[in-house]
Amino acid sequence: MITDSVSLTHAAMGTLMAHRAYGVSAETCLADIQAAAFRLEAQFSRFNPQSDISRINQNAGREPVIISRTTFEGLSHALSFSKRHQAYLDITIGPLVDLWRKSRETGEPPEAAHLRQALSRVNAASLVLTPGQNTAWLPFPGQSIDLGGIGKGLAGDHFLELYQKHGIRSAYSNLGGHVVALGCRPDGSPWKIGVQHPRQPDCLIGLVSVEGKSVVTSGDYQRFFTGRRGEHFHHILDPGTGYPAQSGLASVTVVAESSTAADALSTILFVAGLQTGLDILNLHPGCEGIFVDQAIAVWITPGLKDTFIPADGVMWTIL
Repeated sequence: MITDSVSLTHAAMGTLMAHRAYGVSAETCLADIQAAAFRLEAQFSRFNPQSDISRINQNAGREPVIISRTTFEGLSHALSFSKRHQAYLDITIGPLVDLWRKSRETGEPPEAAHLRQALSRVNAASLVLTPGQNTAWLPFPGQSIDLGGIGKGLAGDHFLELYQKHGIRSAYSNLGGHVVALGCRPDGSPWKIGVQHPRQPDCLIGLVSVEGKSVVTSGDYQRFFTGRRGEHFHHILDPGTGYPAQSGLASVTVVAESSTAADALSTILFVAGLQTGLDILNLHPGCEGIFVDQAIAVWITPGLKDTFIPADGVMWTIL
């Protein structure tokens, strides 16, 4: 049994990340992972004017931009999800995100005219990626990419590659509630990942046991503001309406081998709602979901029936 372990906590990509790795190269590995987190933030953050994403946004409607191979590959993965499920996830949602960020300051939702204008610029299908040249181009002025719905997933898969490169067989990374688990625990038991209760901050809906999986939750409780008239405005925007998604769900947790898929799908399913979300999930073999509706009824997909452990008093149904 592996006993050597190293842990590391640091801030990156707008959240607090915590890692633990087991093995003789664990310390070196975590140093590389921390460096990778900073590097990915520098490439992906739309708030860093020198980042690849910012340069693409700054040149929208003007010319293609040469970007790093890592950013190009990340955008390619993100774009594939956006094109396949564009009604629920669109990585060119930046204009809407900016509008709602201002609303947090005023306590008022954006004006309808401003929403219509922002919506007219949201169209992931228009993003042009040129393989071989590693260029990206947004053809219309005012367009902007925001990787908030998938960026941590891309980082999680990158971390998994680094763990494996260093010969680590047992590790996890927690990217602010986005958990990536490599292998199982050193004693051979599965990792147990908590799923937060969307209405009780210090409580769990339950635990899910995983080996070599990522567990990602999207919910209406994670980032939100209260309007002047008491309205609840959360951060997960519906690219069809421009407003925070109103699908009847309070949270969605996705369990998948791919961190990127888990991240993207948790957002997609939350926006889509239970029934449509289940149809979408069936298009992605190996991915499982935990849906929590506004009444805090819990629904799980069949693949989790032996690995989901509900908290005391939580009623759940297999879909």
